[in-house]
Amino acid sequence: MTNSTQVSYFILAAYFDSGLLKYLFFMIVVLLYILIVCTNLLLIVVICVNRSLHEPMYLFLCSLFVNELYGSSGLFPFLLLQILSDIHTVSASFCLLQVFSVYSYGSVEYFNLAVMSYDRYLAICYPLQYNSRMTCNKVVILIAVIWFFSFLVTLCTLSLIVPLQLCGNIINKVYCDTYSIVKLACYDTRVNNIYGLIVAACSIFIPLLLIFYTYMKILKVCFSGSKQTRQKAVSTCTPHLASPLQLLLWGLL
Repeated sequence: MTNSTQVSYFILAAYFDSGLLKYLFFMIVVLLYILIVCTNLLLIVVICVNRSLHEPMYLFLCSLFVNELYGSSGLFPFLLLQILSDIHTVSASFCLLQVFSVYSYGSVEYFNLAVMSYDRYLAICYPLQYNSRMTCNKVVILIAVIWFFSFLVTLCTLSLIVPLQLCGNIINKVYCDTYSIVKLACYDTRVNNIYGLIVAACSIFIPLLLIFYTYMKILKVCFSGSKQTRQKAVSTCTPHLASPLQLLLWGLL
């Protein structure tokens, strides 16, 4: 397509003809998806059923597990269909829906990890004030703000993509993303690029800075405290430290 137009579908050019190997890829992705769903569902049920786990740290973890289910369901079923399909096309509307799912998932993940690091910071650095600073109402409000803000930011991103007139419909990836769609635009996309940088700063770099800052404070307390303090810090931070590994796996996919 050489003329400016509103495309009705996109071609995902990153897929290739793998022959019978596609069934092996399909099984690997299926097993990975089942593992993610079953693991996160089990953890959510355990937290909900066990009243002793109804504490801020585990509530934030529960929000993280729900987000894992949400994000994986927005990507893996689509990948499974595309692996078995011989024609790798996706409608424009579904492509935008996938963009919303994947990007809002990422935003919720980073903000959730940042709030969890703040929670651990209060628990370790201000143990006597922790219960008054991190109440159940505050936890619910923080989780609600995380999800609402992430959805709002992603909707604003989509509102800038939808009006674009595109000069092509080929995306060199296995799923839809904003950068690949914006690259297809026929005219200047500085507004999209600037907004994209702002969103990246707000949704990724600011949470990462908060995580880095709080853990530097936690490490400072650990090194200056007793052996018992260090052991407590490690035990309370372990669930949080395991979470970035999931995010790293998503990034590799």
